Amino acid sequence: MSQFISVFDMLKIGVGPSSSHTLGPWRAAEQWISKLKETSLLDKLDAIKVDLYGSLSLTGKGHATDVAILLGLSEADPEYIPIEDVVIIVDRINTQEEIYFKGGKKVAFPSNSIKFNREFLPFHSNGMTFRGFSEGKEISTETYFSIGGGFIVQENDHLEEEIEITKKNFPYPINRAIQLEEYCEKENLQISDIVFKNELELRSETEIDFELNRVWETMLECMYIGCHTEGKLPGGLNVKRRAFDTHVKLIKDAAYSNQKEWITAIRSGEVKFREILKWVSCFALSVNEVNAALGRVVTAPTNGSAGVIPAVLMYYLVIENHEADFEQIKKFLLTAGEIGSIFKKNATISAAMGGCQAEIGVSSAMAAGALTELLGGSAAQVLSAAEIAMEHHLGLTCDPIGGLVQVPCIERNSMGAIKAIHAAEIALETNPKEALVHLDNVIDTMWETAKDMHKNYKETSEGGLAINVGMADC
Repeated sequence: MSQFISVFDMLKIGVGPSSSHTLGPWRAAEQWISKLKETSLLDKLDAIKVDLYGSLSLTGKGHATDVAILLGLSEADPEYIPIEDVVIIVDRINTQEEIYFKGGKKVAFPSNSIKFNREFLPFHSNGMTFRGFSEGKEISTETYFSIGGGFIVQENDHLEEEIEITKKNFPYPINRAIQLEEYCEKENLQISDIVFKNELELRSETEIDFELNRVWETMLECMYIGCHTEGKLPGGLNVKRRAFDTHVKLIKDAAYSNQKEWITAIRSGEVKFREILKWVSCFALSVNEVNAALGRVVTAPTNGSAGVIPAVLMYYLVIENHEADFEQIKKFLLTAGEIGSIFKKNATISAAMGGCQAEIGVSSAMAAGALTELLGGSAAQVLSAAEIAMEHHLGLTCDPIGGLVQVPCIERNSMGAIKAIHAAEIALETNPKEALVHLDNVIDTMWETAKDMHKNYKETSEGGLAINVGMADC
């Protein structure tokens, strides 16, 4: 049976700046505490030690891994925690050197409780170990790996258990893109239709629509916040937010008071090529500036690449189709999620494993395919668009300056979004049956490239821009 990865696994609501270095460790800490409760060990707990390994250690400070660990241990939920509470909880722990659990229990947590280890664990470059003590005796030791996109696995899990594999008989089991294409052609359905029929095995139509709308509303809110917030990003690089200034120039004197009116205001503006480029860039930058400031974003498929999909979907809504409503948004997200899942199953969506091609490249492919469906493309053209977008991201490295998800990460979302739109247009003018490269070919190539890539270019900040442009230069 093929693995089933839901669209809601690929599009998760969480807190920035990184799905693998923030959301994953956060969820791992939550899961460990939950296990302690289930086994009645939490009552005995009086000390905690956390070890971070490999990429989590090398870029953990810049990616707020330590902050995420504190929040996860505190049992905060990244989907729903008020963003303003993040600083309050972290400051309280650092000041009082105690973790507070639900129910009132407190455990000492001195400033040296999280240790950054440069060595890599064998299974994955994003490893972490949680140790619990009672009266000096170690009573719990669990090792987790954050494998990209907020997915976590434990040390003893089998590879095929990286994601939840349900025992249900899905009507359309999908592992490779060619299977998806064949289903669509045989059933005369769009990709989003196939995906929706699979999702119905897990949720009702009402639940699917509710959750997809929540995903979109989070994306829209994120863009809105990013376009209306000025200043500099935290972390020490003093990177200036750019979406605000760009937005002021583009929106001009249009009047609006909420997100829906904002969309209407944008639709009434100019549609010259340069303005379109600027709008798409503005949308993408806005999301990743919010992400860099530890705001709430949708992992799509990662936090570092969270701006591509909302920017391309917003482009469709404000430029291509002013009559578009939730039905088009739903199709876009379903199609994008399925394309991302095929990359996840056959390659990686973790920059620590595959460089930035695994994040921006995958998000661009997801967006390109989804846009192609909305523009009337066949299933084969949708997959061709995804192939084109990834093909022109192959080999892209991950070398963030200062270990922060800022430079070059934020701009790359803008570039990924523009490439996605361009890839869709190329695919729509192409007979996919005449193409030399299929999406499955490029996914395999991306994975081979990932394995060949030097570790310095896999989210370690030990190569590329990260060493040629140091913090002191900024």
